[in-house]
Amino acid sequence: MTALPLLASFRRVVVKVGSALLVDRDKSRLRRAWLAALAEDIGELVANGAEVIVVSSGAIALGRTVLGFSNGALRLEESQACAAVGQIALARVWSEALAHEGITAGQVLLTLGDTEQRRRYLNARATLGKLLELRAVPVVNENDTVATAEIRYGDNDRLAARVATMAGADCLILLSDVDGLYDSPPGESPDAKLISLVERVTPRIEKMAGSPASEFARGGMRTKLEAARIASGAGMHMVIANGRHANPLKRIAERGPCTWFLTSSTPRAARKTFIAATLEPKGVLVIDAGAVRALEGGKSLLAAGIKRIEGEFARGDAVLIRGPNGTEVGRGLVGYDAVDARRIIGHSTEEILSILGAGARAEVIHRDDLALAAA
Repeated sequence: MTALPLLASFRRVVVKVGSALLVDRDKSRLRRAWLAALAEDIGELVANGAEVIVVSSGAIALGRTVLGFSNGALRLEESQACAAVGQIALARVWSEALAHEGITAGQVLLTLGDTEQRRRYLNARATLGKLLELRAVPVVNENDTVATAEIRYGDNDRLAARVATMAGADCLILLSDVDGLYDSPPGESPDAKLISLVERVTPRIEKMAGSPASEFARGGMRTKLEAARIASGAGMHMVIANGRHANPLKRIAERGPCTWFLTSSTPRAARKTFIAATLEPKGVLVIDAGAVRALEGGKSLLAAGIKRIEGEFARGDAVLIRGPNGTEVGRGLVGYDAVDARRIIGHSTEEILSILGAGARAEVIHRDDLALAAA
């Protein structure tokens, strides 16, 4: 039997928290003790060397409490107004909870386009990467003040999977109001059994989530399986666990009830396969022999090693990399558009700053965005 993963073995973890976990709807107030316990769990992961990103719902739920809305349905403009007020409250409560553990929180507001449009995707990924490098915990929330169709139940499961993919995470944790995936809806079947391990999301597994029209499906299990598909394709494991307990991450680490979804790949391998086999190159970078050796040694491609640029491309596009003899060295996602790339080829990092100004980066293609050709 396949062994269950150890939470302590992951280096970059995304934790999704739903609004029903953060806000007690009956009493219309924040569940402070629960949040403090979760922050304690996050602090322990960080102390053990992991990088953590939180994807948190709750802005609308907090905002409607502040603005005095009842628990009934909200019109779109009311939802957006609640989000505007609630985002301030949400950022504050996360900042305070994590600060108690000695952790700096950073707020990142995203919409669907930020994970779908290449340039915006790269900008968001760079922000997340820098926050993690600085040992901060990004707290990501969907920007519901401007969202329209995105304001619907379950979207943050998919958003969390997209954020985890963007960040190159190796574990995605979806904290829910159930222990995990059951072989039949637990509310309808007293004999429902929890499935602790799913090695692949098959039609049989999907059927267990209930039909799209069922009450169980509206509880979010189908969106969680969609998140599992995204996670698996991106080379990360995923776990669904009951977040209503105190210290829910500790409960996962101690083998409490949950469902693990496994992947046979890694984030790095999945990303490089995507770059090498899926994206159509928009241009060509011809590099010198020294740059070839650097790439083969695991380095990023710097402007100093580029001899010639062919074609027109935008930042984030895939390009071919060829050596001085014309042989394909690899493919990668370029960090500059063709116009700026042509201005800096052959120049050192210091010279690039004087040419392009503040915000210029040393790498034309970062090693994480590079897939070398097979030898």
